[in-house]
Amino acid sequence: MSNKKKLDILYEDKYLIVVNKPHNLLTISTQKEKEKTLYHYVYEYLKQKHKSNKVFIVHRLDKDTSGIVVFAKDEKTKFYLQENWDKFRRGYVAVVCGKVKNNRGVLKSYLKETKTLLTYSVNDKQGKLAITEYEKVLETKGYTMLSLNLKTGRKNQIRVQLSDMGNPIVGDKKYGSNKNPIRRMALVANSIEFIHPKTQKPVFIEIDIPNSFINLFR
Repeated sequence: MSNKKKLDILYEDKYLIVVNKPHNLLTISTQKEKEKTLYHYVYEYLKQKHKSNKVFIVHRLDKDTSGIVVFAKDEKTKFYLQENWDKFRRGYVAVVCGKVKNNRGVLKSYLKETKTLLTYSVNDKQGKLAITEYEKVLETKGYTMLSLNLKTGRKNQIRVQLSDMGNPIVGDKKYGSNKNPIRRMALVANSIEFIHPKTQKPVFIEIDIPNSFINLFR
């Protein structure tokens, strides 16, 4: 994505802006990369509209995950969204390696992070509780598509829990996948439902599942 390329804006008002992040793009800057980030593109877009505009990070997606990212336009909105984040419904779709045994289930684990930023499960409560609901959508001999609902927002939560289940996400080499037929990680944040900070009305946003995911089942 270049600065010239139009952002895929899914929703925008005075308080927030919701954008569809492509895969292979950082949400926010790292020590190595400052400008090729979704935050930077949103910041530039809003500054072009009016130089006093601001943008605040509410949450982030991994570089290899595509989908819905919410930014706030003021600090009050940012804090409201972050404080209520685990109450909102956040839907993901993943394609995993192999067959998943149960049609639906709840994954619960405690997660910790190593110094090298690898997230892993621990048996006790030393880690942070992570809860993910899943449901089977499609299945072939080699792959299963899952619809996922996050109950907590831990780093790499879905990736670690599905790997622990024995079904790593397609293209997720970091957490044990040796298959990468679509040259990307098959994980998308495809829906969100939250209560608007100002109107107090529900806002529901949903995007299509990438064709490359669906093609694996044809």
